[in-house]
Amino acid sequence: MFGAFRPTNVARGGNLWKMPMKLSSTRKANVRHRLKKVDSVIEAVRASGIECTALERALELPKESEMKARDKYTVFSRSSKTYRKPIQFVPKWTRLTQRVNPKGF
Repeated sequence: MFGAFRPTNVARGGNLWKMPMKLSSTRKANVRHRLKKVDSVIEAVRASGIECTALERALELPKESEMKARDKYTVFSRSSKTYRKPIQFVPKWTRLTQRVNPKGF
């Protein structure tokens, strides 16, 4: 086990890039900051007077201050036992938005 041929993490099948089960306070703050920046962009486009269906859909979404913590840091997942999945387990979670849940959840 020791010496030149000792097993490494990769050789043992371990994942070197582990994702934490809970978001740290710093990562939660980054999520809130990102949501606020999206809200400010939506508000700037609305103030400019442009009308389009994408803007109408974006205005129907709740703002960051109106969202529950559960909706900020988790997303709906049909395959999960509790129907919620931590946001850090979603691929490209910084680029996707899921501010509205399906009806009944």
